[in-house]
Amino acid sequence: MATGYPGYNGMIPKENGFLSEMLLAQGYATFAIGKWHLTLAAEYASGASKERWPLSRGFERFYGFLGGKTNQWAPTLVHDSHYIDQPYSWKDGYHLNIDLADQAMRYITDLRTVAPEKPFFMYYCLGAGHAPHQAEPEWIERYRGKFDIGWDAWREQVFERQLNMGIIPRNTVLSQRPQWVRAWDQLSSEERRLYARQMEVFAGFMEQTDHHIGRVIQDLEQRGELDNTLIFLASDNGASAEGGEHGSFNECQFPNRIEPSVSENIKHIDEWGSVKSFANYAWGWAWAGNTPLRRWKRYLHQGGMSDPLIVHWPKGIKARGEVRSQYTHVVDITPTILDALGLERPTILNHVPQRPLEGVSFAHSFHDAQASTRKKVQYYEMIASRAIWADGWKAVVEQPQGEMLTEEMLQQQRWELYHVAEDFSETKDLAEQYPDKLSYLIEQWWIEAGKYNVLPLDSRMQLRMGERKPGSRPPAPRHVFEPFGSPQFEYTSVNLKNRSHSICAEVAIPDEGAQGVLFAHGSWFSGYSLYVKNDRLVYVHNYLGLQEYRVISTQTLPRGECTLAFVFTRTGEHCGHGRLLINGHSVGEGEISRTIPAVIETSGEGQCCGYDSGLPVTEDYEAPFRFTGLLRRVVVEVSPGPGEDLEGQVRAAFTDH
Repeated sequence: MATGYPGYNGMIPKENGFLSEMLLAQGYATFAIGKWHLTLAAEYASGASKERWPLSRGFERFYGFLGGKTNQWAPTLVHDSHYIDQPYSWKDGYHLNIDLADQAMRYITDLRTVAPEKPFFMYYCLGAGHAPHQAEPEWIERYRGKFDIGWDAWREQVFERQLNMGIIPRNTVLSQRPQWVRAWDQLSSEERRLYARQMEVFAGFMEQTDHHIGRVIQDLEQRGELDNTLIFLASDNGASAEGGEHGSFNECQFPNRIEPSVSENIKHIDEWGSVKSFANYAWGWAWAGNTPLRRWKRYLHQGGMSDPLIVHWPKGIKARGEVRSQYTHVVDITPTILDALGLERPTILNHVPQRPLEGVSFAHSFHDAQASTRKKVQYYEMIASRAIWADGWKAVVEQPQGEMLTEEMLQQQRWELYHVAEDFSETKDLAEQYPDKLSYLIEQWWIEAGKYNVLPLDSRMQLRMGERKPGSRPPAPRHVFEPFGSPQFEYTSVNLKNRSHSICAEVAIPDEGAQGVLFAHGSWFSGYSLYVKNDRLVYVHNYLGLQEYRVISTQTLPRGECTLAFVFTRTGEHCGHGRLLINGHSVGEGEISRTIPAVIETSGEGQCCGYDSGLPVTEDYEAPFRFTGLLRRVVVEVSPGPGEDLEGQVRAAFTDH
């Protein structure tokens, strides 16, 4: 969430060279697979700058998606530096995890065909297990009934397994359930049934993910390359509570401030995880998923920033199946790889002087389980929550998200102190016992924050999610779209939310008639579409999957050249009146009682002219539902303020024409 300040402008400088750029210069082939999420939202559009796309940052090939998440059944795919349609439909068995594994193996095959000995670097970043949680029924059904015991009992079982496996210290104490997570035995039978199903879906999704990662590992093994391939496998972040207390059947509701309810979710329990869902589980499972730690993603207690990491390199590491507990951070992985390969960090890369690497190698721990960490200090900041680790001690303070951070609030906030070298799960706050230690760590946090451009602190992420982003399409009153171009995404599309507007398509209808989408944005989870079907003009506004508002023309379409239009007149906050016009004449109208307030698409279902990408806005048609007549252009007019007569403008434009 760019704030415009140096450390938060959403742009990784060339002075911070990527590992891909370093290894490419050393003769490696470089591939990126899956989630990128390192490009400004304003630069997602096909016609935008490619300066921050993968092929501009040291990767020779890329196959995946640019955003933070995408639909596993219908992703918004990029191949190298252009958008593509998915290779086959979800109806024919498509799933993103399958596709990414196939493509990863294909890249290796292509390389080995011409360069059998050339080393390669592959950045393989999955959309799983980030929401949406989606998997085939056969994976989900393996877990039916497995979570009926609930998150309290399941968490205790996980804790015992962790201790027995030695992946947490023997003296670890299981942290207490926070008051905002309800005890399983206090839930109704309906709530238990719903929440158990949510975790069944997540577990099936994770096993399916593991299976397809395994296909790539097996491919390396069959090639005889696995033993000399250095693999780092890490999870994304602490388990996510973004599904809220009850979980969410449709994640598009979250950024629009719609709180899911048990009654609404239970209607969709049999579709959870399917293509009809964009699901996330309840925060009770996020809490349990971070066993034995406190908190979850977005916060800086251990549950929000501790992740498992598997390192596999049989030819370079003699140890087998051992546990390492040295303190490391994600910034330490690049120095570790360079160390393992015997490479020096370049001081100049692509003609640009490089900044020092902040991380330190932990390759020395590969061969010595008792080796000390070389890490001295590590700061953390997440939406203005702050933490710092130093020599086995950790100070942390949580900032309420969405609230404006003030000087008074900073003075009143209470920092906590934990000796995490002895108290892995942060169960003993030592702030009052060691005030001098706490004061020292707080001072060190501010030093580190200044050093790494963390300041000024900004906790408004939740308030800012619906804002237009820097570089997005300017609020001009008139926009012209040519048909069948690449989608325009949330922050480069024309913003029609809560504004009077008109959508006017100039078409030619052949004698046999025509059908298809004229202009659309979103999917059946959220969006709107103006289209022709059964010789009628139709507009649908899909309010977050909760309600469809539909206006259908009372007249059939004429043949030949004509203008088809929809005019929305705002009558209040996020509501208004819709009217359809053919050749400037009204042919249908209706009230749209609730419109999408903030965010239409969260996974790349962009604004399209002449078709509907990905999943359709409405089940009334099947995407892409390309317009079969001649579509010359679509003109979108947006009112800068209330009271403008857009319908009159449409009529006048037709008269002039």
